[in-house]
Amino acid sequence: MTHQVHAFEPPERFVAGTVGPPGERTFFLQARGGGRLVSVALEKVQVSLLAEKLEELLSEAQRRFGVKVPESAPVVVGDNEPLDTPVDEEFRVGTLGLAFDVDTATVVIEAIAVGEAEVEVELGEADDDEVEIDEEPDEPDEDLDRLRVRLTPEATREFIERAKRVVNAGRPPCPLCGQPLDPAGHLCPRHNGYHR
Repeated sequence: MTHQVHAFEPPERFVAGTVGPPGERTFFLQARGGGRLVSVALEKVQVSLLAEKLEELLSEAQRRFGVKVPESAPVVVGDNEPLDTPVDEEFRVGTLGLAFDVDTATVVIEAIAVGEAEVEVELGEADDDEVEIDEEPDEPDEDLDRLRVRLTPEATREFIERAKRVVNAGRPPCPLCGQPLDPAGHLCPRHNGYHR
């Protein structure tokens, strides 16, 4: 089975966005460039962690390599436009990888598809003489589709700020239990199941 590597080095636009109403949103990373548009689906927590880890990566690049990194978002609000259409899911993200390329002073983000054989358990009896040892490291399968994006530190900072806005734009949390509030309320465990 062939796999595709969707590389954007650099993209014209790379953003995190959602489709659907709060509570039913599907999160996407979307890259556009060279007449191509690639959208990959992922979980809200993955978007949140990606933004957090990118901030750490920029701080570390500044500390270790002296890279000029913008401290915060520009005064002008960044890209607030919706995702480009059509939003066709290429694949669902299973693994996210981050790197900093010192030679080009760019951040490399790689989103790798969920592997079909990630949870393979083989049950059965094995002879003591026949033990298979997988000597390959636990790297994501090379046969999986991936989206690779290379961003400048400024573009990375803009991505981080938008990703935070997208994550925080969902349903507000319950002040008592922290679970998301639906417009009709929710069954709060702190109120022994009464609607709030």
